[in-house]
Formats: sequence, structure tokens, C-alpha cells
Amino acid sequence: MSVREAALIEARRWIGTPYRHQASVCGAGADCLGLIRGVWRALHGAEPQALPPYPARWDAGGDDLLLQAAGRWLIPVTEALPGDVILFRLKPGLPARHCGILSTCDTLIHAYWGRAVSETALTQWWRRRIAGVFQFPSQVK
Repeated sequence: MSVREAALIEARRWIGTPYRHQASVCGAGADCLGLIRGVWRALHGAEPQALPPYPARWDAGGDDLLLQAAGRWLIPVTEALPGDVILFRLKPGLPARHCGILSTCDTLIHAYWGRAVSETALTQWWRRRIAGVFQFPSQVK
């Protein structure tokens, strides 16, 4: 099984997990980053770095920490395929502040404020905000 297939299978297990800021427990609570962290743990074990606290509404400026961390631990790709991680800039010119896992060429699994982890349409609104696409490393546990 490829890393993309394994990531997608794991991400689908999280569907229905309630939104909880900074959480990353399948079935109990997760935010968008918590979903990615949970898939990482299922594929690779322990998370590669400690996560600093972050505000629930972090759509102001600042460093592009999410994009920087993705570049450190994930593999950048030019074409998104199911099982890949996609980062989004919610406002033009600002750092990436949202992420999810591509489930089909037209759908995304993600968690966002007020919603459980769900599979939703990857509409043009989302596509215009893509800041980066990454694959999980291929070494799975």
C-alpha cells in the first residue's frame, strides 16, 4: 500500500470527529492541524516536533509557520493526489492557516471551526487559496 493510500484510509477514519481547537484525538476532537498530526502518528509514530500553542483564530499576519513546518517534515509535490496534504491561505497575502487531506480530485477531508472532520467539495474558493501541496514521507510504520 502506498503512503498516499494509507494516509487517505486514516483520514477517513477521522470523519465525524468533533472540532476541538488544538486537539488531535480521533473520535474525540481535532482541528485541521490535529487531523494531519493524527494521520502522521498513524503512519510514522511520534510527531516530529513539539507543537507550540496557537490561537483559534490566527488569520492575522506573522510568519508562515505552517508552511515552514510542512516543508520540514513533508515532501513538497507539484500535483496534488489523493492522500496529499494541502495548505491554504484563507486571506490573500497572509500566511497559510488551514490544512486538509485531498480525498479525490474534487474533495478534501478537513476540520474547521464549528464543523466536525468532514469530506467536502474542493471548490474554486478553496482552490484559489492553495498555498502548498505535500506528501507524507513514504516510510510507514
